[in-house]
Amino acid sequence: MRITVDVDDRKLRDILKVTGIKKKSPAINHVLDEYLRESRLRMTLKKVRDGAVDYSLTNEELESGWDDDSD
Repeated sequence: MRITVDVDDRKLRDILKVTGIKKKSPAINHVLDEYLRESRLRMTLKKVRDGAVDYSLTNEELESGWDDDSD
């Protein structure tokens, strides 16, 4: 979708610098994708923290899944 948006010049320069993306539209799309990903992650973590998600693993079970010696 094509839209016209007023973006602060300094913010746009920062976005281009931080992302390393040279073109404006791809850089803005990247930032929007990252914002949405982080927002979804925060919402999911809040649900887990509030007990709204049935998460049956204990800390020990979770940590054992990351053990490199489990071959």
